[in-house]
Amino acid sequence: MNSDWNIQAPGHTCRACGQDFSDGAPLYSKLTFDAGGYTRHDYCAICWQEPAKANALSVWRSVFRAPPPPVAEALKKETAETLLRQLMATEDPANGNAIFILAVMLERRRILVERDVQVRDDGVKIRVYEHRKTGESFLIPDPELKLAELTQVQEEVVRLLGWTPPGEQKPPEPAAATDEPANPPSSKDKESHG
Repeated sequence: MNSDWNIQAPGHTCRACGQDFSDGAPLYSKLTFDAGGYTRHDYCAICWQEPAKANALSVWRSVFRAPPPPVAEALKKETAETLLRQLMATEDPANGNAIFILAVMLERRRILVERDVQVRDDGVKIRVYEHRKTGESFLIPDPELKLAELTQVQEEVVRLLGWTPPGEQKPPEPAAATDEPANPPSSKDKESHG
């Protein structure tokens, strides 16, 4: 499998007229493919005419959400979304199965919505997801996992998220290092050495 998954944020301006999108405004998006790969193009309602729709592999309508102001990153436990983004950023083909499972988890949690499925010339299905809040497009190859492979990949994802798979015991926490001996001498030991 090629490592051709990617995330594309919605544009902040219309590709045709250059007008800024306002929060809550309808947004029309299309996906094209060229030598550089998949590209997302966003248009306002006025510019979404036949010329804008040309050469589209996929089209959809959504609502533009202005990005929230940046906030200080708090220390937090790994989430499916942050793990998905981290694995996609590595561009390691070995992460393909885990990336797909994470995307399906986020779809079930209603964080991602599937907008389209494209089939490349080599037969690989590319699932086009959109993030409900940010409007980002996630292009994720479908590894078409077999039922026998599914459990192993799910357990791998569970471990990556820092959870313990069902039926497995959590490893014991390492003891904190101290200057004290593991078994402090008893009062009898002190008397015999004294």
